[in-house]
Amino acid sequence: MSQQKNNPLLEQFRKGYKQPVQDQPGAPGLQEKLDPQPLDDVTADGKPYKAANKLEGKAALITGGDSGIGRAIALLYALEGADLTLTYLPQEEKEIKDVEARINAKTGGKLKVVTIAADVRKESVCQEVVKKHLEAHGRLDVLVLNHGTQESNTELPTLPTEQWHNTFDTNLHSFFYFCKAALPNMGPGGSIIFNASINFAVGHPELIDYTATKGAMIGLARALSNQVAGDGIRVNAVAPGPIWTPLIPATMTKESKESFGQSVPMGRAGQPIEVATSFVFLASADSSYISGQVFHVNGGVVIN
Repeated sequence: MSQQKNNPLLEQFRKGYKQPVQDQPGAPGLQEKLDPQPLDDVTADGKPYKAANKLEGKAALITGGDSGIGRAIALLYALEGADLTLTYLPQEEKEIKDVEARINAKTGGKLKVVTIAADVRKESVCQEVVKKHLEAHGRLDVLVLNHGTQESNTELPTLPTEQWHNTFDTNLHSFFYFCKAALPNMGPGGSIIFNASINFAVGHPELIDYTATKGAMIGLARALSNQVAGDGIRVNAVAPGPIWTPLIPATMTKESKESFGQSVPMGRAGQPIEVATSFVFLASADSSYISGQVFHVNGGVVIN
């Protein structure tokens, strides 16, 4: 990529690039405070994402659509023609409005975008989100469970039990709640996609509780994929490696921030768009014969 030397966006795709170490007070973190800003709809060749109407006529529910990977998924799904429901936390109100404004600007306001503030740790809230999505769109074709939380801890005996339960309530139990509420309203061609993590396979020593939820998430995806295959519904997971999102400055230790993205073969952190393209593929008819699988978007780390 010889163009990288003159294009500040492309510089972030260069091997050895390191995001400046920065801090935020805690999860979930805010995207507007990141420097540089994560790349949502610009690909590694420096060009805007090129859509092909792959999701035209579909309605997708995306959790955690305000920032990071969820934000990129929302933008790409909109460019591909899908109507959307996006969940977010109340403190992310400004960020979700920015996402909605960007979608409207890029699509000419032709799509229906519903945003819902939701504490997804509660089953009743997950049920209500699905209900509101159906009331708004009349159908549910794609369920993207992208939300999640993490908090670093370097010694298991000091990991608060409350943190362990909160991580499982957020990252795993809510996935069960959403799938339970959504499946009766999905039909043939439907797609459920989990946002997992490389850590289920490699085990991050500072993220014990987070890693445990991601391992359980993969098991859930594989078992559920076999259960609903006869209904024509596919279930897959994407397992990102180090991706530049607000969770990094908000939750990682100083040492992890300093080395962020440098240990993978490609020698850099990934960008949200580099993950979101897999979510487009798994939601579209292009992946009609793929279910129960894990896509490893991790900068070259081999997972067997």
